Amino acid sequence: MSTAPTVQTVTGPVPVDRLGRTLMHEHVFTFHSDLQGDYPWDEKPYVDGAVDKLRRLTDAGYGSLVDLTVPGLGRNVARVAGIAARAEFNVLAATGVYTFRDMPSHFSRGLATEGPAFVEDFFVREITEGIGDTGIRATVLKCVTDAHGLTPDVETLLRSAARAHLRTGVPISTHTNASLETGLLQQRVFREEGVDLGEVVIGHSDNTTDLAYLQRLIDAGSYVGMDRFGMYQVWSLEGRLRVITELCRRGHADRIVLSHDANCGGDLNAQHALETWRYGEIPTVVIPALRERGVSEEDLNAMLIDNPRRIFERAAAHAAAVRGGDGR
Repeated sequence: MSTAPTVQTVTGPVPVDRLGRTLMHEHVFTFHSDLQGDYPWDEKPYVDGAVDKLRRLTDAGYGSLVDLTVPGLGRNVARVAGIAARAEFNVLAATGVYTFRDMPSHFSRGLATEGPAFVEDFFVREITEGIGDTGIRATVLKCVTDAHGLTPDVETLLRSAARAHLRTGVPISTHTNASLETGLLQQRVFREEGVDLGEVVIGHSDNTTDLAYLQRLIDAGSYVGMDRFGMYQVWSLEGRLRVITELCRRGHADRIVLSHDANCGGDLNAQHALETWRYGEIPTVVIPALRERGVSEEDLNAMLIDNPRRIFERAAAHAAAVRGGDGR
């Protein structure tokens, strides 16, 4: 029996050393609209399709993905849990808020009526007690900083996530606008809040070829999420491969995680038009291409297996320290 620390998935705890190859920034579904409540839709084809896609990942040698769908993206963890159970695949859920500028009304009203800790407490509750009445606990905190930069609401959300992280130990994973270097803004806020940047993944870092920017993120201690493979209208496959190869040459494979930011269904029409934006792009295209460019098996395993495992091992140790080391 494994003596490794465990991490919560939507179907229960799993030893961290059994996560296997892990995609660190994905979605099962993303529905930005709340129209599904008033305009019923047949979810069965989507659900069956998601089960099939996760089973294909298993066949490709992958064991886990982090579903960074949070409020603002149509999160439904109970539905995802049913899919994960059928597919026998590890899916890790997230808490946070997806917004580029303004706080959703639920959170802004809570802050106004209950005080400045409302958002932080909401995140902590989803991590320690569960999301809604599902009992499914979030294992990652999701933050967003895009073209609008640090608006007052975005900064409040970042600081709330940082404080929830310090209380629970779960890692932070972000959405950034790499061309505007918003990952540096996030790092500054997290550092001010006392976060160890080694427990942060700065997402969408492959949407740039600016190695100086990426080096600054890594030098500060964070992981960089090279996690939009398949979304080549923003930046080419070749550009992404060239950057990862150079970072590995510099010895930074231990600070890179890989993913697609793809989903199995949603209301992003642009995604549906891209045949390459799919879970299978990394197993079938990216990894063979990196091998051809001389990236070693050791570095590939670091990006897909070792780094995700280390992130969640560190989270478990942080959480134990927060609890006083009682191991509960």
